Amino acid sequence: MERIAVLLPCYNEEQTIGKVIDDFKSELPHATIYVYDNNSSDRTSEVAESHGAVVRKEWRQGKGNVVRSMFREIDADIYVMADGDDTYPPEYVHDLIQPIRDKKANMTIGDRLSNGTYYDENKRQFHGFGNRLVKGLINRLYKSDITDIMTGYRAFDQLFVKSMPVMSSGFAIETEMSIHSLDKKFLLKEVPIDYRDRPEGSESKLNTFSDGIKVLRMIFTLFKEYKPFLFFSLWSLLSIVLGLAVGIPVITEFLNTGFVSKVPSAILATGFMILGVLIFACGLILDVMTATYRKQYELELNHLYDRIRRNEDE
Repeated sequence: MERIAVLLPCYNEEQTIGKVIDDFKSELPHATIYVYDNNSSDRTSEVAESHGAVVRKEWRQGKGNVVRSMFREIDADIYVMADGDDTYPPEYVHDLIQPIRDKKANMTIGDRLSNGTYYDENKRQFHGFGNRLVKGLINRLYKSDITDIMTGYRAFDQLFVKSMPVMSSGFAIETEMSIHSLDKKFLLKEVPIDYRDRPEGSESKLNTFSDGIKVLRMIFTLFKEYKPFLFFSLWSLLSIVLGLAVGIPVITEFLNTGFVSKVPSAILATGFMILGVLIFACGLILDVMTATYRKQYELELNHLYDRIRRNEDE
């Protein structure tokens, strides 16, 4: 029988977690529902257990840490990840998992933005702006066309889950998964869903500015690691442009008079040019290292795929 695991990271979701579990059990009666309690100070664990979920603890604070433990500890054929705050309608889960079943996707994304429900329902200021900013940055970097980069409603196959190196500790995990799928050329499919805001009395754990800065920092870090040649080339170009801006007046003076009176400017320009060349060289070296890592990753992915296929045949 097909093994489906519903993964629900939770932090102080006593008010909503019971309904979320019941709704997913109604839609997927044969699935195993896992609730990972991330140091809740309320009765989240007790409510989840009373509604029939498998409850586990993750003591390291942060959603990324929870997802890392989920991916390591749970074996299934199809994984569904949602939040415990009742913002993602479980009735869309069939649309999410069907492309996984059909082998048409390694990860499906619950797109909240296409039909406008996120902007209608979400009451938190600047979240829409943050979503558009992150989406624009990633789509430009990877020449992709993903509509909803930061949604928490997703489905995965085993190949994606067991080959995903989770590096972030907090709410940047969704961005990291999206970038990883694009960089490693996994099959990705978006499924339009409705979004509903949290019920009254349920509070969001997101901080628009601090968590937004963490997401942008994650994009910056992953950009450096996944596309080092482009990353360092941009910094190299900036350094060379600064060197030319400072050095052209010095060169012009020398050509006209045969003397250099602006010695500090000449030294500064030379420093910028040398720095630009060194940065470019670093980018070349790291790009070769990244290409080697990608080849090794593909070979390991092939071995993992073969192992999963053998298990399916058995």
